[in-house]
Amino acid sequence: MTDARRGAVSFRGVVKTFGSFTAIPGLDLEIEPGELVTLLGPSGCGKTTTLRMLAGLETPTSGEIAIGGTEVTRLPANRRDVSMVFQSYALFPHMSVARNVAYGLESGGMKPREARAAAIEGLNLVGLTGMADRLPSELSGGQQQRVAVARALVLEPQVLLLDEPLSNLDARLRRRVRTEIRDLQQRLGFTAVYVTHDQEEALAVSDRIVVMREGRIAQQGSPRELYEAPASEFIADFIGEANVLPCEVLSIEGGDASVRVGGATLTLPARDAAPGPAKLAARANAIRLTPGPGPLTGRILSAAYLGDHMEYEVETDLGTLFVVAPEDDNAFGQGSDVALAFRARGLALIA
Repeated sequence: MTDARRGAVSFRGVVKTFGSFTAIPGLDLEIEPGELVTLLGPSGCGKTTTLRMLAGLETPTSGEIAIGGTEVTRLPANRRDVSMVFQSYALFPHMSVARNVAYGLESGGMKPREARAAAIEGLNLVGLTGMADRLPSELSGGQQQRVAVARALVLEPQVLLLDEPLSNLDARLRRRVRTEIRDLQQRLGFTAVYVTHDQEEALAVSDRIVVMREGRIAQQGSPRELYEAPASEFIADFIGEANVLPCEVLSIEGGDASVRVGGATLTLPARDAAPGPAKLAARANAIRLTPGPGPLTGRILSAAYLGDHMEYEVETDLGTLFVVAPEDDNAFGQGSDVALAFRARGLALIA
């Protein structure tokens, strides 16, 4: 292994079966050193099984896994250069924070004094200076999660694995801790594989998102690529809850498509579309509501005020649409008749 490949991860033709059930039918995935890749998908899609195979907690039925250019497919978990942060934190309640962080180092043969010094350095790294002698019960949930991250990082693994690390935190704390994890990863440049079912979390922390469905990669790319250019109806709906509308591609010219949606005609990137029936993914904030008649009309089924924006369900000839509008736009009540128009961004033709 060269330093340049330290932290690189490869899945080559990996298959995992449980009896007659095939959880992963054949996975090929490359993760670059220093990259934070999120495995995202609904329950049962194979993301956690993939992470557990990388950690050595499950053995592939066939195929190869490599870390840093070295094959590790059959190596036990304790011989892989990875550390894992679990959703439950898995801290020892009777040990101080410093002893929790130092535990893995001492188990590996480091002298207690050296292990404590490394543990305190790790705690400083995650913003827990001065808390070394507290018990886990004396910390908040977010602080406990940072202890779990410090415990993993002091082992200096090639790859840090995070399995739903924020699922036990409330919404506000999740936002703060995910920012801290991302900042730490970028500052230290370690490779991380992050598993979550939360689309917003994945968009916030990732260099690259791998969306999985039924054990296969449905699409992978940067957060912006997946959000703005979904490859399928499944991706469009799963990443950001897009409205998927029937449409017709009228013509293609110079990479642009002329598209009819209801009574409106739009010009959009063609994305390999051909003239004829198609589908349009429209983000909730890409639809604008106005009073009065228009080429596409609807009726407000529900209206919810959420402080800085309104959320609407609108009945139209194209189906019921979910619309998010800034609070300073026109506010409409239930039963209002509205015209719908499309903003310039947040629209994509899909297969």
